[in-house]
Amino acid sequence: MSSQFRTAEDTRKRGSALQAVRTQWFWWAVTLGALAPLAWLVWRFWQGSLGVDPVNTINNETGRAALIVLFLSLACTPLNTIFGLRRALTVRKSLGLIAFLYATLHLANFIGLDYGFDFDFLLHDAVFEMPYILAGIVALLILSVLALTSTRGWMKRLGRGWKRLHRLAYAAGGLVVLHFLWQAKAAERAEPLIYAGVLGLLLLVRVPPVRRWLVAQRTRLGGAKTARPLPSAKLVK
Repeated sequence: MSSQFRTAEDTRKRGSALQAVRTQWFWWAVTLGALAPLAWLVWRFWQGSLGVDPVNTINNETGRAALIVLFLSLACTPLNTIFGLRRALTVRKSLGLIAFLYATLHLANFIGLDYGFDFDFLLHDAVFEMPYILAGIVALLILSVLALTSTRGWMKRLGRGWKRLHRLAYAAGGLVVLHFLWQAKAAERAEPLIYAGVLGLLLLVRVPPVRRWLVAQRTRLGGAKTARPLPSAKLVK
């Protein structure tokens, strides 16, 4: 009897797991995709194939991944506004946390392997020599606060202030772009300028008149697609 009960319980659990995968496939796909660069970096590190300057490779890969994933999290609301893609809202939090993870690894690599945890030297460079370091640190501090307050408990504690606080993600995005732009060489500035343009578009969608216009256009186009011509009426004799 107990074995039959365990079999039924195992079947129920497997069914629940499969149901969760079916209903949350978008979340899983996006989350695993966002973590793929980290998995690939770990694999390359394990294989010893990070090139002649592994520290610089790790620095570049984690920094670029942090920027891209952060921008993907910022794009979730505009995607819902423009296309009605409500699924995008379900991955906004996980993308933000993954961006924070990449940014933390980026700073840890920079401080630990590049500066050997020499904080006095790092502070001197950040303030007097390399202001892009300061911009990156401030961006990470913002992301740290947002990651800490991303739970439901903090949403209840902060109330309406929670949304206002989490709009600082755009400030973090701006600082990350500035961090990238300041440390890039003249011939390499096209990429951070592209990211700056993308951030500008994401901010533009958040402007209330623009957002209302986009929603109205989406509604109008959606109504035109769903409308069907009425069948012609037959004459009754």
